[in-house]
Amino acid sequence: MSTSSHRFHFYFLCMLISLSITDGTELIIVNNCKDSIWPGILGTAGHATPGEGGFHLFSGEQTVLQLPDKWSGRIWPRQGCCFDENTGKGSCQTGDCAGLLQCRGIGGVPPATLVEMTLGTSKSALHYYDVSLVDGFNVPVSMVPVGGGVGCGVAACETDLKVCCPSTLEVKRQGKVVGCKSACLAAKTDRYCCTGQYANPKSCKPTIFGHLFKAICPKAYSFAFDDASSLKTCKASRYVITFCPPN
Repeated sequence: MSTSSHRFHFYFLCMLISLSITDGTELIIVNNCKDSIWPGILGTAGHATPGEGGFHLFSGEQTVLQLPDKWSGRIWPRQGCCFDENTGKGSCQTGDCAGLLQCRGIGGVPPATLVEMTLGTSKSALHYYDVSLVDGFNVPVSMVPVGGGVGCGVAACETDLKVCCPSTLEVKRQGKVVGCKSACLAAKTDRYCCTGQYANPKSCKPTIFGHLFKAICPKAYSFAFDDASSLKTCKASRYVITFCPPN
């Protein structure tokens, strides 16, 4: 093959790599916690689930996911996990998805801190994302755009809520508090879960626990209709999700 042919194939390969990198949205997931985290991933109905839905991150480790345009789903931290190397089966203290390392379309058991996102829709190219405590809390987390434009913000709960979790909401394993339930998870009533007659912004109001969560984590959802101060809108090519972000 001639030198000019080599150059052509080289430039063509570079172009393909460039297109594959810039297509969609890049998600950088970082574990800044002192212990391992097993992120769980779930695509909403009609959307693929990247990475088979779960993987392991050692303390200080990070990985990159390439998400397609208009992807929608959630990511949550699992902690205190133990899985069989051969079968991939085991359990997690929080965020467990049917005892599987790769969640494969199964959501995590609350309480778990959720990162939710919709990276564009059929009507808008904008990205929508938030950190939610509606299903409770287990690990501090943030989602930050890299090189985002006007209006881009930080969605986060950067403080460890387990330290100040009311005793009635505590989840303990072997005498240690590993999670903090939401009021909905603890009470399981329409009023606290914003369901039934309370399934609208007028009748669904934050509880005393919701006010507590909001005071500590003002950049996260504290109850179902906490949109005004919690839902972020942006258009960036990459985002960083950090477990145990510095605060």
